[in-house]
Amino acid sequence: MSIRTGWVTVITLILSIQIYGQEITGNKFGKGLINIEAQDSSYSMKMGLRMQSLFTSDWGITEEDGFGDAESAFLIRRARLKFDGYAYSPKLKYKVQLGLANRDMSGASEFTRNTPRFILDAVVMWNFYENFELWVGQTKLPGNREQLISSGSLETVDRSLVNSNFNLGREMGLQLHHETNLGGDFLLKEAVSISQGEGRNITSANLGGHLYMGRLEFLPFGDFDSYSGGDLDREATPKLAVGVSYAYNNNAVQTESNAGDYMLTDTGFYQTDISTLFLDAMFKYQGFSLMGEYGHRSADDAFARNSDSSLTGDVVNIGDGFNLQAGYLFPNSIQVVGRYTTIDLDDSISQVVENQYTFAISKYIAKHKLKVQTDLSYTDMNLGLEDGLTYRLQLELQL
Repeated sequence: MSIRTGWVTVITLILSIQIYGQEITGNKFGKGLINIEAQDSSYSMKMGLRMQSLFTSDWGITEEDGFGDAESAFLIRRARLKFDGYAYSPKLKYKVQLGLANRDMSGASEFTRNTPRFILDAVVMWNFYENFELWVGQTKLPGNREQLISSGSLETVDRSLVNSNFNLGREMGLQLHHETNLGGDFLLKEAVSISQGEGRNITSANLGGHLYMGRLEFLPFGDFDSYSGGDLDREATPKLAVGVSYAYNNNAVQTESNAGDYMLTDTGFYQTDISTLFLDAMFKYQGFSLMGEYGHRSADDAFARNSDSSLTGDVVNIGDGFNLQAGYLFPNSIQVVGRYTTIDLDDSISQVVENQYTFAISKYIAKHKLKVQTDLSYTDMNLGLEDGLTYRLQLELQL
């Protein structure tokens, strides 16, 4: 299906649903464009729309010349359609999310039939017994907290460098989720998954092994009112979540486990076992929020080699990253956030250390459903590499 045909199909679907949906009343802003439930309660569907309009400006900085010329850009960072509800029974839920912006669809390759990657999520979630849920399909893996928070519910313009360097994103596979009450308000959330190991929308046969992942999240004071960045709910009592995730990608064929470049040799794909570890924590109380995250990636042999042991030039991106950010939401719904991020790749791969300092301001008009966010980041590189200053301004709208 061509891009033009895909757009026509999506627009036709929206218009046909909208014509029918004009008879529906009671919808509220931010609660979905269309909300439908069968008369016999055999299914439901909520359709939502979200978009992010982004302006960026970047300056390179050197000791010799100071600030370079600014490079600016306007773009649609994200534009997405989301459908969710239940089918047959409220215990059988589903979620479909389509990405329509260029960056949402980027990453076409021979392994995705050289087509745009429209589908972000296509997953069925079955609550088959008590607190157990089985997920089947493509969706986010149970990884780091910053990735699990929706990109539309962040307290900054976008996620940190730790996430962009180490997160494992979405894949097709199976997941099992469970929640345990350890007494009083103390909750434990557990999740395990097995997935393809090469990222989302892969249409070819499995190229390497599979990716196995697990996550534990401890909430000693009960659950948060919402799974989001910032304390927009102004939690009345202190809330804390501490999480740990571990992923093992058996015979991985990409430089970032299930992302990055494919590692090719003179005989096919280079394969090596890659492990990824995340430690994260979130604290919220009366408008104050604090989030910390650590990521680590290692590999059995990070250097791709040909059959004669010569290096191909492909190297697994191994090393460490740490992110710490804190914010406060004022009564007028303006939030300020400070963030520090450092990326330190393994010395055997690179001696480059990247430190980034970010100051952000957000104005929430309707919480995360309608907001304006801006931030200024200074990136400090060692080894005499060019530093950088980045300014971003973004409008988020969710219907």
